[in-house]
Amino acid sequence: MALKVLSALDTAKTQYYHFKAIIIAGMGLFTDAYDLFCIPPIMKLIGRVYYSDSGNGYQVPAVVTSTMVGIALLGTVIGQLVFGRLGDLIGRRRVYGAVLSLMIFSSVGCGFSIGTCRTCVLLSLGLFRFSLGIGIGGDYPLSATIMSEFANKRTRGAFIAAVFSMQGFGILVSSTVTMVVCAIFNSASGHPKKPKPEVVDLAWRLILMIGAIPAGLTCYWRIMMPETARYTALVEKNVVQATKDMQKVLHVSMSQIAEDEEYTSPMPPPATATASSSNYPLFSTEFFERHGRDLFSCSIAWFLVDVVFYCTNLFQSQIYKRYLPHKGSDEKLNAYEEAFQFAKLQAIIAICSTIPGYFATVYFIDRIGRVKIQMMGFFFMAMGLFAIGIPYYSYWDDNPNAGFMVLYGVTLFFSNFGPNTTTFIVPAELFPARFRSTCHGISGAAGKVGAIIGAVGFVWASHNDKDDGHSKGIGMTASLILLGAVSLVGCVTTYVFTRETMGRSLEDNESIEDLTTTISDDGWWCFAPKLCANDEVAADA
Repeated sequence: MALKVLSALDTAKTQYYHFKAIIIAGMGLFTDAYDLFCIPPIMKLIGRVYYSDSGNGYQVPAVVTSTMVGIALLGTVIGQLVFGRLGDLIGRRRVYGAVLSLMIFSSVGCGFSIGTCRTCVLLSLGLFRFSLGIGIGGDYPLSATIMSEFANKRTRGAFIAAVFSMQGFGILVSSTVTMVVCAIFNSASGHPKKPKPEVVDLAWRLILMIGAIPAGLTCYWRIMMPETARYTALVEKNVVQATKDMQKVLHVSMSQIAEDEEYTSPMPPPATATASSSNYPLFSTEFFERHGRDLFSCSIAWFLVDVVFYCTNLFQSQIYKRYLPHKGSDEKLNAYEEAFQFAKLQAIIAICSTIPGYFATVYFIDRIGRVKIQMMGFFFMAMGLFAIGIPYYSYWDDNPNAGFMVLYGVTLFFSNFGPNTTTFIVPAELFPARFRSTCHGISGAAGKVGAIIGAVGFVWASHNDKDDGHSKGIGMTASLILLGAVSLVGCVTTYVFTRETMGRSLEDNESIEDLTTTISDDGWWCFAPKLCANDEVAADA
């Protein structure tokens, strides 16, 4: 017999608290995107301040840029593993406020990077970015898990996708803040050819610190957020408290959630058909028999998409060189103007492709399913990368080519209307409550390992010649074709391994696990995209 409180969560109407939870949970993803996308223009400002004597056109060396990106991603890997596990051991709510506090502290710390000499500034900035990465990494599994456990089964995918879509707004706000700050500083300085280094130094610090404000505004609500009813009932085994917590946030009648008399005291919930009542430990033989395939499918898909996603976003630095305006043949943009133009192009791409991709996922995720969207996204990413990669150098024969930007925008659109979003959703739906946050953290950590490989590797691989402090690589054409091939591998692995979770309760998703080890009548293994495409099939099983 299923618990009434869980059934009520699955059937609850969409209410105000659902939208409030999207904003509260989404602020971590917002901060993640803000931090990632403000770094390219900030590195331009840092180059003007600390590399004026490098003889390399104020260019920050590739090793420094790669380190600033990679160290934050390394922190993210650690944060996902550590806080993901803590979310299952001591509760989502208890860890959630601590994660946000770490993110706020680190964002402010990035702006207050110690000293004025180049070595001190870069070392302290790297340290605070590592700390920020840990906080962001911890936010991933907690935000996804909390939203999945609060949502009803009919619109659960849309709610989790909406949380993840806050990344798009983080990109847009990051670009907007950079443009506003640079425009104000440039105007106040009288549009100088060479702004004062100490003033430019203040500008990039201010941009970084502003990123802490949105996260700080939600700190109170995170602390006040009750524990999810699913965690309280299924992990802490306190059904009474789960009922009380649910009443605090959702408008449901007591008759819908109050259990029968024999279940009104804190005790283990009644036996159900789910794996939640089993006591097998994490990483035991039984765990891998039940969940090993799902953990592999989530991890490999996230790994592959992040290799491609972070490469394509870092690829924007190559585009900027082609599209940045120049005042004249001998007159270059000053520090503020160059950072402004970088941010402007980021904002245009976000508005035209990134944010629409997130919105498309929110609209279609509970209509056509996770597996189809993920496969479609991987496939069209591959086609887009092949289309811009094979004839790459011919796009720049004369003037910057508008067709190139359209194809690049399409690639980013389908990464977000596709695996970049679905890989965040699926791990929050497949695993039992007592392993949900941990397994999401493992999947996300695998993704960020892919991001490190993509981010650091792409900086080297994309260069044909040794220039601007870069060593010789395989070139843009080969790099983009390789990324397209990685996307095709993601499409195939999704088809073979990923199970559909659309329209099912979280507890039903757990019970499907036994079907993945059975053999169908025709002798083939029962792969979930076909077997469990809808509730009727699972009900018959």
